[in-house]
Amino acid sequence: MARVGLTTERLTRAGAELADEVGFDQVTVSALARRFDVKVASLYSHVKNSQDLKTRIALLALEELADLAADALAGRAGKDALVAFANVYRDYAREHPGRYTAARLRLDPETAAASAGVRHSQMTRAILRGYDLAEPDQTHAVRLLGSVFHGYVSLELAGGFSHSAPDSQESWSRALDALDALLRHWPAP
Repeated sequence: MARVGLTTERLTRAGAELADEVGFDQVTVSALARRFDVKVASLYSHVKNSQDLKTRIALLALEELADLAADALAGRAGKDALVAFANVYRDYAREHPGRYTAARLRLDPETAAASAGVRHSQMTRAILRGYDLAEPDQTHAVRLLGSVFHGYVSLELAGGFSHSAPDSQESWSRALDALDALLRHWPAP
């Protein structure tokens, strides 16, 4: 019988908190059971295994991030929207490093199609409409933005920019300026 008070949602949120504390790779059903001071078996009525738990954390992170991005984009367009969107990713990664890692978990196609990841893509494409990019350039630009945002944030979180000047915030701002300029003057094929 499941322990009173334990639900799939509560376990997922606790797993997300654990991911932020110790790293997403360290999240397991056993680690979560220790957090609740319960036997591992008592969690299996709520999550199938550690992979199921990690998938649920990834879905939660994608949803949180999409909600934050939607709020940040409201009423914005062009460079203002691009910067707001990028800053949501960077701020979320800094505040929730484990969840941010979870949001990049490879999901099976069916789960991915039903996730908030679709909203991320739609918001990115909405930003790009302000730059008047047609297909296939729009898809190329979506991939470029994702690569720059995730690459920069990953390097920054790993301390890659902490040993030299200028400050990483200055480089971040310059990178976003460069992306805006590139998107406004997208090269012809």
